[in-house]
Amino acid sequence: MAVVARLSSRGLLLPRTGSGISALSTVPSVLQQHHQVHHAVIPHGRTGRSSVSGIVATVFGATGFLGRYVVNRLGRIGSQVIIPYRCDQYDLMYLRPMGDLGQLLFLEWDCKDKDSTRRAVEHSNVVINLVGKEWETKNFSFEDEFVNIPKSIAQITREAGVETLIHISHLNASMKSPSKYLRSKAVGEKAVREEFPDAVIMKPSEMFGREDRFLNHYANMRWFGGVPLISLGKKTVKQPVYVVDVAKAIINAVKDPDAKGKTYALVGPNRYLLYDMIEYIYAVAFRKFFPYPLPRPLYHLIARFFEISPFEPWLTRDKVDRVSGGQPSVSSWDISFCICNFYF
Repeated sequence: MAVVARLSSRGLLLPRTGSGISALSTVPSVLQQHHQVHHAVIPHGRTGRSSVSGIVATVFGATGFLGRYVVNRLGRIGSQVIIPYRCDQYDLMYLRPMGDLGQLLFLEWDCKDKDSTRRAVEHSNVVINLVGKEWETKNFSFEDEFVNIPKSIAQITREAGVETLIHISHLNASMKSPSKYLRSKAVGEKAVREEFPDAVIMKPSEMFGREDRFLNHYANMRWFGGVPLISLGKKTVKQPVYVVDVAKAIINAVKDPDAKGKTYALVGPNRYLLYDMIEYIYAVAFRKFFPYPLPRPLYHLIARFFEISPFEPWLTRDKVDRVSGGQPSVSSWDISFCICNFYF
């Protein structure tokens, strides 16, 4: 592999190939073949944000829940990160301090414009797709978010010669799921694999963290003085994973050349009944826990009223099916590796 220096529109040198030992091992031949190669493209320095890891990563969906942890991890090891965004500038403020000066590049992105996607990945050697949304809008359906956009990214990434593509799916993604969210995730996995056979597909379970939409959803849900649960939550098993651990697994997959073409399940070390997990949340918050059963059709009816809101819906019918559904045993997955604490 050769390291080819390229000059971006902002005057920053970006490497085109791998990182770590593989890039370092090619230094003598590179210096003989390309006399104008700048030392900045060669991994050097001690570990930390002021070093140069040799990784140039494009992170789609960096402004989301998982994205901020992934960008932070990349910045901490001295990587250059291209962040395509389609949000307000205010949403980028917390990302700016995560890398050394000049290491984070923000690029306006139109996900339906292939030229825009091509500009975002043309100088990178790693592409990470974290694009997703928990509800549909009039502009973007689940099919757009989880099938069309990932397929376009995978196709353009392959055409650009990028070495590593990491795609984030969901542990429960299945064509047989009652949730359209999870069905679309399953179709998206297949589309990405067809376009980029060496893509690394990661399937995390429900992620929890400071600003998650999983534990906080139940912690703030009190209807008629209690917490409504389908079958009292005693038929639903969850194995949530810490978002920081998922970010660590992604970074390790970037560094590991053997990860290409494999699928990973990312789960936490313990399995819980939904009832027990919510009971623990309320105990930690020193709040009285009063659960009561609510039939699924009535739950759907209530969720329909929340969907009418012109703002971010707190609950949708699809989320009811997704969160209250059971979780299969990890051992039943046909995957290359199953990760619980393997990477951490």
